[in-house]
Amino acid sequence: MAEIQIKQVAKSFGKFEALHSIDLTITDQEFLVLLGASGCGKTTLLRIIAGLETATSGEVHIGGKRIDHLPPKDRGISMVFQNYAVFPHLTVYENIAFGLRMAKLDQAEVDRRVNRTATLMHIEQLLQRYSGQLSGGQRQRVAVARALATEPDVILMDEPLSNLDALLRMEMRAELKGILAESNTTTVYVTHDQVEAMSMADRIAIMQGGDIIQAATPVEVYRNPAAHFVGSFIGNPPMNFLPAKKVSDGLWTVAGAQFDGPSSNKNELNFAIRPEDLLLSDNGPLQAKVTLVEPLGSHVLASCNIENNLFRVVLESDTSISRGDVLNLKPMPDRVRWFDPDNQLAV
Repeated sequence: MAEIQIKQVAKSFGKFEALHSIDLTITDQEFLVLLGASGCGKTTLLRIIAGLETATSGEVHIGGKRIDHLPPKDRGISMVFQNYAVFPHLTVYENIAFGLRMAKLDQAEVDRRVNRTATLMHIEQLLQRYSGQLSGGQRQRVAVARALATEPDVILMDEPLSNLDALLRMEMRAELKGILAESNTTTVYVTHDQVEAMSMADRIAIMQGGDIIQAATPVEVYRNPAAHFVGSFIGNPPMNFLPAKKVSDGLWTVAGAQFDGPSSNKNELNFAIRPEDLLLSDNGPLQAKVTLVEPLGSHVLASCNIENNLFRVVLESDTSISRGDVLNLKPMPDRVRWFDPDNQLAV
């Protein structure tokens, strides 16, 4: 069992608080992604789990055992870095075998594990090459194979695909999740790329300013964001937001149109809807003036103006619209979300 428990972990650098009392449980064999913009604390949290950084306060447990006082080599973890860290003077075989030799395993076991992980990563034909003879994608595969070869309880990955081109990154995303599931390891993966997070994670922990704002499945964070930040960060394009004013209990006016909404003691809320959850309709209550049309092949993305608020709409690829047109839009009722403008949380 390699469940990770993070209990009230905080980290300060002088007067700057990078993490504020983080509580998070990562279940055995789960693929959890720490997602957020630069400076949110995701890499700091990963480094604390790895033992490369010391928490100011709090505890880290792996498999029910407290490990935050142990050196990295005794924590049962492997780490894959953004810059691969493949040794240029060693062959692919020796790179993968490096951790195994440090653990003083016999040659037969080294051979078995190197060949197994090289086959898993589809680099068995490259074992006698040096890193200078490899592409970026091949070097990344070597780094992952080296991490898997030690058969760790936990693998920590810090933006491992960010140096790859878009097509290779997409291919590696698909392969990596399957490989890690097959290896039965618990994985913590850091990225700022929401597509990576949505496509790979069993669960996403979205971070902002040293806090975890929401930790849930990709579908849950997409459909039911817990905070305004989550809705604006997840999705491409992100959620649309419009100010709403209370008419009566459970009835709200948005851009001159009335909508049923939550009961609240607030007089103002934010109305939110994703761009793909809007329908063109002759009697659509929202009028949006088109300012930009972007044909994107599978769909058309229209940027619009509603009472000086940017409002995006995803339409069918054969939709004929032009700049200056006014669209009558009907939100799908079950897809509307509401947020408190004061604390930014979902209502």
